[in-house]
Amino acid sequence: MSSQATQEPTHSNGRLAFTALAALGVVFGDIGTSPLYTLKTVLDYTGPHPDPSAVLGALSLILWTLFLITTVKYVNFAMRVDNDGEGGIIALMTLLGVKTHQRPIIISVGLFGAALIYGDGAITPAISVLSALEGVEQIAPALTAYVLPAATVVLLALFAVQPFGTQAIGRAFGPIMLAWFLIIAALGVYGIMQHPQVFVAINPLYGLDYLMRGGAQGFLVLGGVFLCVTGAEALYADMGHFGPGPIRLSWSFVVFPALILNYAGQAAIVLAGAPTEGNIFYRLCPAPLLTPLIVLATIATVIASQSIITGAYSMTRQAILLGWLPRMTIKQTSEEGYGQIYIGTVNWLLMIVTLGLTIGFGKSDNLAAAYGIAVSATMLMTSVLLFIAMREVWRWPVVAAGAVAALFIVVDGSFFAANMAKVMDGGWVPLLLASIVYGLMWIWHRGATAVQTRVESEVTPLSTFIELLDSGKIARVPGSAVFFTRAKDQTPPVLDWHVRHNRALHENALTLTMTVVSVPRVDPGARLTVQRERDHFWRAEVKLGFMEHPDIPEILADCKMMGVGLDLDDVTYYVGAETIVPAEDGKGLPRWQEVMFAAMGRNAARISDYLHLPYDQVVEIGREIEI
Repeated sequence: MSSQATQEPTHSNGRLAFTALAALGVVFGDIGTSPLYTLKTVLDYTGPHPDPSAVLGALSLILWTLFLITTVKYVNFAMRVDNDGEGGIIALMTLLGVKTHQRPIIISVGLFGAALIYGDGAITPAISVLSALEGVEQIAPALTAYVLPAATVVLLALFAVQPFGTQAIGRAFGPIMLAWFLIIAALGVYGIMQHPQVFVAINPLYGLDYLMRGGAQGFLVLGGVFLCVTGAEALYADMGHFGPGPIRLSWSFVVFPALILNYAGQAAIVLAGAPTEGNIFYRLCPAPLLTPLIVLATIATVIASQSIITGAYSMTRQAILLGWLPRMTIKQTSEEGYGQIYIGTVNWLLMIVTLGLTIGFGKSDNLAAAYGIAVSATMLMTSVLLFIAMREVWRWPVVAAGAVAALFIVVDGSFFAANMAKVMDGGWVPLLLASIVYGLMWIWHRGATAVQTRVESEVTPLSTFIELLDSGKIARVPGSAVFFTRAKDQTPPVLDWHVRHNRALHENALTLTMTVVSVPRVDPGARLTVQRERDHFWRAEVKLGFMEHPDIPEILADCKMMGVGLDLDDVTYYVGAETIVPAEDGKGLPRWQEVMFAAMGRNAARISDYLHLPYDQVVEIGREIEI
C-alpha cells in the first residue's frame, strides 16, 4: 500500500511535466518569439538614441503587460472559466450566449472575436519569419536583399507540408521550444551582466512616468508594447488540449522567466550603449553563435506559425459544427491526436493572404503596424465576456466582478485604442479580414436558418408516413438504408421523396439526425437515442459537441447494438443535395444574401465527403429550396 502511494504522485508529476513540455511547442510559440521584434518596435518610437528613462520605461511597460494580461488575466482568471474543459472565445461565447441563455449580442461579440483571430493567423507567420531571418543583417548587410525571398520560401514550405500532417515533427516541437526559451534566457542574463541596474524597471512607476511624459507619442507606444502578449489568447484557447495545469506550469517556470530575462537583457545592452538600429535581439548574441541562433529562431517562428495555423483549423471545425460556416472537407492527419486535422480551403486561403502580406509589407517593421489590432480587440471582447462569467458562473457580487473586469477592460481598452491609431499604417488589414470572415459567418447562419425553416414548413407528418408504410402500398426490398436529415420529429424530406417516387423502401431503414449541442464533447451515454417506429424502421438522433466530428461507422455500430437491424456491410446512404433559389413570395432573404449563401453552398463540401461516406454507397437526391 505504501509503495503504491509513493509511486502514484511520481507518475502524476512525470505526466504533468511531459504534458507541460508538449504545451511549450503548441501554446507558447507566438508569445515566445515576440522578443524578436517587440522592444525594437517600441524603441523605434523614440528615435535612434533613446535616453535611459525611455529604455527603462519601455521595459517596465513590457514586464507589467506580461504580468497583468498573461499571468493575472489569462492564467489566473480566464483559465478558470471553461466550457466543459474547453477554453477560447468561441467556447466562452457558447457557454454564455447559447448554453445558459440565447443571447444574440454575446454570440455576435464572440464570433467577431473569433473572426479577428483569422487576421492574426495570417499576420503571425509573416512577421515572425521575417523577424527571424532579418538577423542575417547582423552577419553581413549584403544579405539583407535575400531576407524577403527566403521568408517567402519558408512560408511556402510551411503551408505546402500541411496536408501531410505534423504528427512526426510535432513531437519535436516541445524540446525545440524548451531549447529556445533556455537560450533566450541565457542571452538575457548575458545582457543583464553588462548593465545590472536594468532591473529597477520592475518598478511600475518607470513605465507610468514614460507614458505621462510622452503625451500622445507615449500613448502610441502602447501599440508596440502590446506585441509582447500577442500570443496570450492561445493559452486560453489551447486549454482543452493540455489542461490548465501544464499550461500554468510551463508559463510560470519556463516561459515567463525566460521572457523577462530576455527583455531585460535587450534593454540592458541598449543602456550600455548598443545601437538600436537593426535587430536588438540579435545584438545579445556573440558573433560566433549568431548563425545557429538565426537558424533556431527561424525554426521557432515556424513552430509559432504552425500553432496559429492549427488553431485556425480547429476554430473552423467548431464554427462548421455550430452552423456558422459551410461544410469543408476535414482530413484527420493523425490517429492519435484529435486536434491533428487539415482543412485545405483554410490552408490555401491563409497561405495566399500570408504571402501577400509578407511581400506587400516587405519588413517586420512595416508589419508591426498591422499586428496587434486583431488580438487587442479579441482580448477586449474576452474581458467583457469574463465579466458576465464572473456574475453568472462564479456568482460574484456585481461590485467584485465589476472591479476586476474594469481593470482588465481599462488595460485592454488602452492597448486597443493605441493600436487603432495604426489603422492607416496597415492596421486595416486584420480588420478587413475579420469583417469579411464575420460577414460570411453571418450570411451563412442566416441562410442555414432560412433553409431549416423552409424545410420544416413543408415536411410530411411522421404519422402520415407511417400510415403509408402500413397500407401495404410500399414494397420492402432487401438491404439497409440510412437517411440523413435535419428533421427530428417529422418525415425526412429525402425519405419522403424516395418512397413516393420509387414506391419502395429497403427492408431495414434508419433516419439519422445529427445535432450539435453547446458543449465541447457529449458524454457517451447521452450521445445516441434510438426509437423504433415500426418493424424494420427506426429513428436515431446523435448529439455532438462542437469539438467533435461525426464518425458514421461508429454511430451505426452503436445503433446496431441498440437493436437497429442494419446490415453494416450492405448499407445505402441517402443524402439531400439542395439547390438554393430565391423565394417567390417575397418573404425570403434579401436577394444579395440569397446569392452569397447559394454561392457558398455550391462551394461547400458535399455532405458525403464531409462525413467520409463511401462513394459507391451514396445516393444524392436533389431538390430546390426557396429562401
